[in-house]
This record gives sequence, C-alpha cells and structure tokens, in this order.
Amino acid sequence: MRRKFWILKTLTSFSELGVAEPLNRALAARNYTRPTPIQARAIPLLLQGRDLLGCAQTGTGKTAAFALPVLQLLHGSRRRRTPRALVLAPTHELAIQISDGFRAYGANTGLRAAVIFGGVPQRRQVDALRRGADIVVATPGRLLDLMGQGHLSLCDIEHLVLDEADRMLDMGFIRDVRKIVEALPHRRQSLLFSATMPQEVARLAADILYKPTRIDIAPETVAVEAIRQGVHFVETREKSALLRDLISDMQSSRVIVFTRTKHRANRVADHLDRSGIAAEAIHGNKSQGARQRALDRFRTGAVGVLVATDIAARGIDVAGATHVINYELPNEPESYVHRIGRTARAGADGTALSFCDASELTYLRDIETLIRMPIAVDGGERPLNAGRAKPDRKGPGRPQRQRNRRRRQGKPARSVA
Repeated sequence: MRRKFWILKTLTSFSELGVAEPLNRALAARNYTRPTPIQARAIPLLLQGRDLLGCAQTGTGKTAAFALPVLQLLHGSRRRRTPRALVLAPTHELAIQISDGFRAYGANTGLRAAVIFGGVPQRRQVDALRRGADIVVATPGRLLDLMGQGHLSLCDIEHLVLDEADRMLDMGFIRDVRKIVEALPHRRQSLLFSATMPQEVARLAADILYKPTRIDIAPETVAVEAIRQGVHFVETREKSALLRDLISDMQSSRVIVFTRTKHRANRVADHLDRSGIAAEAIHGNKSQGARQRALDRFRTGAVGVLVATDIAARGIDVAGATHVINYELPNEPESYVHRIGRTARAGADGTALSFCDASELTYLRDIETLIRMPIAVDGGERPLNAGRAKPDRKGPGRPQRQRNRRRRQGKPARSVA
C-alpha cells in the first residue's frame, strides 16, 4: 500500500520528477519551481525512454515537458557532436522559441542546440551544424533542403519530437515529416504533441510511435475565466474607429490585435500607423526577417500594437501583453481560447475584447458555448438573435459536438459564413 500511495502522490517539484541538478539550477534561475500538469506526467515517463503521445495546447508547458528529459538523457550519454535529438515545429517562430528553451534549460549541460528554418539565408545555419549540434530544432522544409545538400545527417538521432502536429497538417507538412522520419534510425524515442487529433495525425502517430503512453491535458478553462473578457457589438465599417479609440485610451499598454486574414492584418496595422499609433503586422506572407523584427520591436516596447493572424501567432509567447483585441472573431471557437491566452501570462492581469458584427453572431455563440460562460457586453446592446451561453452547461454544445464528430471522421470543420 505504501508503494501505491507514493505513485498517487502529487509531485510538486522538478526534483521529485527526477530532473537532474544541472537542469534544476537552470529552472531555478528562471524562477520555475512548480511543474505544470503535463510536465508532472510526462517527464518521469520520458526519462524512462518511453514514447509519448501528448494531446495538449499551447501554454500548457509542453516545451519544458520534452526539453528537460531530452537534455537529461543526452547529458548522461556518450558525447558526440552530431545531432542526437531532432525537434520538428511547423513555424519559424515556434522553432526559435523551442530552441531558446533548450538553450536556457541546458545552460549548465554543455549541450548545443541549432535552429533551422526557411525564409532566411542558410549560411549561418550550416555553420552552426558544422560547429557541432547535439539538438536540432527545425521546420520541415529547410531541414529537407539541408539534408538534400549533404549538410546534415540524421543517422545518430536518438530522440524525435513532433510539436503541434495538427498545425503541421494544416500547413501541408505531413508528407515532409514522413520523408524525414524515413531517414531516422528505427531505434529511437519518439514524442508527438498535438492540440487536436484528426485522422491523418492519428495515423502518423500510429506509424512513428512505439507503444506510446497517451497524455491528455484539457484546456485551462480557469485561465480563460481569469481574463477580463468583453464584447463590443459594432457594425463592420465602425471597427477601425473603435479600435483606434480603444487603443488610444490604453496608456502604456501592449496590445495584440487578431484578424482572420493576412490582408486585413495589413490594413489594420496601416490604419493604426496613420492614426499615430505604432503597429506591426505579422502573418504568413511576411518574410521571416520581417516577422522577427516585428516581434522584437513589440517585445522591447518600440511598438505597442502587434496585429496578427492565428497561424502566425500560434505558439508565440510574448510576455507582458496587457490586452488582446479580436478585431474579427475566429470561425473556430478553439482559436478564441488560443488568442486570449496571449495575455494574463504568469499570473498577470489581462483583458480580452472582441468586436462582433452581424455576420459574426454565430461565431460568438459557438465561443460562449465552448467556454461555458457569456461574455459581458462592453459596447452596444446584445442583439436578440445573439443568444447567451449558460454558465452551468455541462459538456460542449451542439456546434462543438458537430465539429468534434467531423474531426473524428477526418473531415474539415465547416466554416460558418
């Protein structure tokens, strides 16, 4: 019985999870003291060499959940300066963020991490590989390019991590991922993380994982409830003026504005600039250099407003964002949760405001059903046909159930026009 009690005990520190002293020192330097649920469940399993299928969204602590055990296993094994761990990410920004995490957590291990992504000249990336890298974090396209040119061999890879596999599918990278996996040794530890599990991702997981342990981490609804949320019912043509007025009243604030399209992101950023409000847009049509410069200017406070699309912002961790404004509501309610999670980080206060025109009332109803609470009206009156979510409703509503059923069948979710 004693043994059983120990297994069920809640682990509240990284040292209890089996994390080695050099990594604990790096965590302490960053004031990380308490593991998140996915870290508490994944790290002990991964230190045993098990394969893992993790169903978890951005903001749950995924990076540390896989980076810490990979660093510890590499640190304790025979040293070679060829890549022994490979992490695949769908976007440049996420790849950079993950590599920064490896460098920070592994600061006391002597292990090197190299990051590889397209949209920039490859020379510095090739030079980093030549100097020797234990861990490679890469986007699939550029990785295949460097492999084809003979700059990189994957024959010594011992650990494979696929992060945000569903986003890989959305962006058309699954075939590239399969080509890369074919070049890896069969004997390896493999990890796959995905916020959702469409059929193609499930098939990929079945093909590359060996007897995996599955961990499901539910979205943090508490974090959503902790953010002050409000909705402005406004006509489409009045959104630009409302946005300008709201941001003008937010002194010393750092605001992320979300749009559904790249074209709209550019127009919103240009409108704010012309109104005397410094803003930058980031989306898939921007070069990697332009996107990184925009993020750096936002992080340093050189600009107070970042206008982003969902794909460009997925996985970006920008500390200190005080407000999120949904200039256009997303047509997938899960994206709303991702968006507003960009604020109220690390226990800080945050505010999320949404603009809703007549064409977006269905989106609003779906969002309120998903988060199981009505969003308070900040501006305008709630139209009679907007409906209200019931806070005590158990389980997802009909629109969400229909989307879940279509995903299980491998069909794309329907967009509501």
